[in-house]
Amino acid sequence: MKISVEQLKQLNKEEYILIDIRDAEEAFKNPIENSIVLSGERTLETDFDSTKKIIVVCAQGYVSDIVAQRLQEKYEAYSVDGGYVSIVMDKMNTNVSDDFCAQVERSIIKTYRRKIWSKFTKAIRDYELVKEGDCIAVCISGGKDSMLMAKCFQELHKHSPVPFDVKYIVMDPGYSKENRDVIERNAQRLNIPIEIFESDIFDNVFNIEKNPCYICARMRRGHLYNYAKNLGCNKIALGHHYDDVIETILMSMLYGGQIQTMMPKLHSNNFKGMEVIRPLYLIHEDDIKAWAKHNNLYFIQCACKFTQACANETCLTQSKSKRLEMKNLIKELKKVNPFVEQNIFKSVENVSLKTVIAYKDDHARHHFLDTYDEEGNE
Repeated sequence: MKISVEQLKQLNKEEYILIDIRDAEEAFKNPIENSIVLSGERTLETDFDSTKKIIVVCAQGYVSDIVAQRLQEKYEAYSVDGGYVSIVMDKMNTNVSDDFCAQVERSIIKTYRRKIWSKFTKAIRDYELVKEGDCIAVCISGGKDSMLMAKCFQELHKHSPVPFDVKYIVMDPGYSKENRDVIERNAQRLNIPIEIFESDIFDNVFNIEKNPCYICARMRRGHLYNYAKNLGCNKIALGHHYDDVIETILMSMLYGGQIQTMMPKLHSNNFKGMEVIRPLYLIHEDDIKAWAKHNNLYFIQCACKFTQACANETCLTQSKSKRLEMKNLIKELKKVNPFVEQNIFKSVENVSLKTVIAYKDDHARHHFLDTYDEEGNE
C-alpha cells in the first residue's frame, strides 16, 4: 500500500517506524528526520514492533513499493508515494518570506562567515582560483554543495575587487521530471539564473557493470567542459568539499597503493585553455549541511538511475561503497584523535621527498637510491 506525504504528516510519530532504504551515502548526506537507515535487504530481515505501522521510503518510491509489499506478510506496511523526492517537494511547497533569498545570502556572509564564507574566499586566494578576466562556469548538479557554491560565487561576483564573469550551468544527463523540478525550483527560490542543457549520459552508462560512477563522472566532466567552452568560459567550478579531499587521500592510500589527492585546480588535458577549480576545497560537509538546515533548504544529492534502483547493500557501486567506508573510518578515528581530519589534509602539504622510498612525476620515477650516496641522510 502507498501512503502520501500529506497522510504521513497526519500520523502521530509514535504510530509508525519510518525506514529509509535509499543508497547509504545519499541517506547520510540528506537524512530524513526520525528515520532509520537500512538497506532493503536488512529491512526484510529485521524484526520490528508489530503494533506500529512500517513506512518505507526510497529515492522515488519504486523500490519501496516492493519492500513494503513483502513486509505486509507480517506488518501493516506502506511505501511513501513518490519517495524522497515527494518529501522534498512537499517541504519546498511551504510558503517562504519575500526576502527568503536575501536571508540565505546573509546567512553565508554573517551566520556562517567563519565556517563557509571565509573558507571559500581563503581557497580563492590561496589557490589562485579566480583571476582577472576569467569567465567561470559554475556547474550545478542540484545538490547542496553546488547550490552553496553558486550562492558564494554570486556574493564574490558582487564584492570582488578582481573583475571576472560567471555563468551558472546545469547539465541534465537524464534526470526524471521530478528530480529536474526540484533543481529548477531550488534555483528559482535561491535566485540563481541557471542555464540547462541536456545529454544522454545516464542511458549510456546504466548498463556498464564496472565503475559506472567513475565513467559517468568522466563523461559529465567532458560535457561540462565542452558546453562551458562554447559559452566562452575558461574555467569550470565543481562543488567538491574538504571531506571529499580527505576521503580521496585515504582511498588512494588504502585502495590505490599511492599518495594522491584531489587538487584545488587542474588544467584540462582534453580541452585546451580550460581549467577545473574547486572553491569549496576548505569547507567541511557538516557545515554545508548545517547551512542548508538553517535555511530550510532541501536538495536531491544524486538523481541517477543507479540510486533510484538501489535497495540493498550490494547495490552500492564500488566507488561509493569505498567512499562511505572512508567516511566511517574517519568518524571512528576522530573518537580517538579529534584532529585526524586536518592531519590527513596537511599530510599532502608537508611531503618530505627525502623521507619517501620513491615518487613519480610526469617524466620519470625517482627512487631514494638514485641519490643515496651523493648526500647525507640525517
